[in-house]
Amino acid sequence: MGFRKTGGACTLAFLLNLLLNLLLAEDEHGHGFHEEHEPGFHEEHGHVFNDEHGHGFGLEHDLGFNDSLSLEAALAEPIVRLVDSGENLTEPKEVEFGECTVTCGIGIREVILTNGCPGGETKCIVRVEECRGPADCGWGKPISESLLSVKIPCIFVPPENRFQYIWKMLIPDQQSLIIPNDSAILEVHRDTHPVAFECDTIEHDELIASVKYTVYTTAELETRRLKKPSTDIVLVFVLITGVIVCVGVIFAITFIILNW
Repeated sequence: MGFRKTGGACTLAFLLNLLLNLLLAEDEHGHGFHEEHEPGFHEEHGHVFNDEHGHGFGLEHDLGFNDSLSLEAALAEPIVRLVDSGENLTEPKEVEFGECTVTCGIGIREVILTNGCPGGETKCIVRVEECRGPADCGWGKPISESLLSVKIPCIFVPPENRFQYIWKMLIPDQQSLIIPNDSAILEVHRDTHPVAFECDTIEHDELIASVKYTVYTTAELETRRLKKPSTDIVLVFVLITGVIVCVGVIFAITFIILNW
């Protein structure tokens, strides 16, 4: 009976000693195996192999450590790499603007490209855009007139229905009289006295252009037409006289030089 107890105690002590040795060996294997390797082992790509039996005693269990290293290396790498090709991929393009077609109101102008034109051209027209000048255009001229009526236009660019037009009759020392006409062209019949009109071109409640016209009476129109031919005759006479005098002076100088 006593032998069995002693034998059981020895067996228990032996098992505990064996378990303790295994735990110590496991601890040493987990902490110091990568620093010192026994002869006959070699390390390749982070793993330790046995040359003879191929057992993975040093087979790496700390995969999380390698994964964290890979993640840190990946984050350290730039996401976008700038490649220097030695030349500018996009050449600078210079733009200049042509002259506006009007000196007041609204008109159009050309947008000209001076660099980067297709076909090696030095300049090319890219597009046509609107341009604006001062809103006050002063006094304008009718587009057509006769002895009975006259047609006067507002200032606009196509399409005509894009703008709002306000026609007014200008009365001296009084408030202007608004004419119920919303078209861009107004036809006015001549009166017994000259009348002044004004047209305001408006877009989005903003004054774009304003122009005035004077519609003369029939008698004044005839008088103005009669004055123009007389003025033209005087100009022609002065011009012809000047040419004759110049030719005479040239002949006189030539005659004097030849007879010197």
